[in-house]
Order: sequence, then structure tokens, then C-alpha cells
Amino acid sequence: MTEDTPQNPDRRRVIGGLAGGATALGLAGAANAQQSGETAEAPPLTRMRDPQTAYPQPPFEEQQQEWPGLTSEMNPVPDHGEESYRGSNRLSGRRALITGGDSGIGRAAAIAFAREGADVAINYLPAEEQDAQEVVALIEKAGRRAVAIPGDITDRDFCEQLVQRAVDELGGLDILVNNAGFQQSAASIEDISDETFDQTMKTNVYAPFRITKAALPHLEAGASIIITASVVAEQPPENLFDYSQTKAANGIYAQVLAKQLASRGIRVNAVAPGPFWTPLQVVGGQPTEAIPEFGATTAIGRPGQPVEIAPLYVLLASGESSYSTGQLFEATGG
Repeated sequence: MTEDTPQNPDRRRVIGGLAGGATALGLAGAANAQQSGETAEAPPLTRMRDPQTAYPQPPFEEQQQEWPGLTSEMNPVPDHGEESYRGSNRLSGRRALITGGDSGIGRAAAIAFAREGADVAINYLPAEEQDAQEVVALIEKAGRRAVAIPGDITDRDFCEQLVQRAVDELGGLDILVNNAGFQQSAASIEDISDETFDQTMKTNVYAPFRITKAALPHLEAGASIIITASVVAEQPPENLFDYSQTKAANGIYAQVLAKQLASRGIRVNAVAPGPFWTPLQVVGGQPTEAIPEFGATTAIGRPGQPVEIAPLYVLLASGESSYSTGQLFEATGG
């Protein structure tokens, strides 16, 4: 995700995304307060506060990590809802598989899903084991089953193995979140190697295709498929030539697949984040010199924290959004 946001985004998509996020936060807040016995003070995520100052603001320190990066080495460390997200059984008994579930948006979704009552399998690269084990501990602390499945989704055989293992260990599958992504900034097409271009396409386009195809035999009516697209699909910045193309493909993935699967009772939607503070940005996703002001050009004036988009994934995974399919829900910070 990048800090380039649309000047004139499609109104229907913005309203859809805002309404979805508001619904998720509002319903969760009411139920959370009842669940925890709170009366005077709302849960952390639903408290009345200025969104401009609710989370860290630029400038940040200049920083870069080697791919794929670790959450713990970012400054500030991203907020995935470890302390603030409280559930209300909106996904009770569901079984979810999330790619890229060790960090960033995938980690926030995994935490939220578990606290909403779902068992969760996460996929990640072996180098991200430290982050992944933190997520596993959080899922188990929520009283749900956690399944950690390291492996490279650019490998076709592993994509099939990933789904089968998730199904075997969770006892089935109800929610699939194709979230893992690869992003590298390059000033010119001439600076993009065949190897980098190939990895971008295989991670962001091939893997969702292969994983979804393997998962479909296990999904029943009421299941939900979510793919993480990006705001750059509509307003691509000049430094993300290949990544922007894949995110546009992710949006089409949701629209076409939703039409194919509607008769089977399976919904498919895409989430299009704007600039979110995740390891994706500091492992080459943004130029090093752009990190200090990352997210500053949004209306809110800062990057989003992963916890702020998690309720949108919960909404799309739950039966509350039963009339939403083939949609693109944006969360861009304005």
C-alpha cells in the first residue's frame, strides 16, 4: 500500500468502505461494552477521539529492513489490536485461512477473527517465524485454535498443500483471506528485474488464483472470500509499476469471482487500503527517503494502523454483510 491516494475516488466505493467500517466498529462497540460490563467508557477502538491524533503521526525515522521484515523492528511498532481489539462472537465457530497473517493487515485480521470466535490458520514465510509465533499466542489466548503454516506461496504445489493442511487442522474452511503481497518501489520500469517482476506477479496474482482454486471444494454456502487489493489500483504512483498492476487484478478477481460463486452462496469482496504502517513499506515498498513522511498526504495526515482496518475484514467475513459481494471497500485516510 502506498501513500498515494486518489484525488477523486469513486464515490460509491468510498461510501461503501466508510459505511462498512462504521458498521463494524459500531456493532462491535455496543457488543463489546455489554460483554465486558463497561458502562461509562467505551472499548479502546470505539472511544470518541480525533482520528488525526489517535495513532502515531509523521515524521517517522528513516528506516529500512531486509525482505520480508519483522514487525518488532519497526519504529513505531504497528498496532494490530493486540491490546485494543475486543470481539463479540461475530465469527463464532468459523474457520479461517489468512495468507500473510504474521504481520500487518493479515495479523490484525487474524487477531480480530480469533477474538470474534474463529479458529485461524496463518501462512507466512519461514523468515517471519518470530512474528508468526506472536500471532499464534494471541489467537490461543483468545481461546481459539491457531495453525501456523510457513511456506512460499509463489510455489504452486505449496499453495495446494497450504489449503489442505488448513482444512485438515481446522476441520474445514469458511473464510479465505488472500492478503499476502509483495511490493518493491522502483523509479523506472528499467530498474525492475525480471526476477522482481516475476515475484510480484506470482505473489499477488498467481497465489490468490491457486489458493482460491484449491479452497473452493471445501467452501460451502455462507463462506466468504476476501482479497486485499489497494488504492493504487485506481491511482497508481509512478514508483509502483508492477505492484499497481497486480492490485488492479485483485479488484477484478473479486468482481468476476463474485459473479461465478453467487449461485453457490459464496461471497467475494476486495479491501483496498491506502497507506498503512506495515513491514511492506520498510522492506523496499517505499523509497527510504519517503518513510519519514509516509501517510502525511492523506486528509487525516498519517498512515493507518492495521487495527483500524481489521473491523472491515470482520464485517466482510461475517453474515452481517450477506448482501455485499463483488465489492471494493476502501480505507484510505481520505
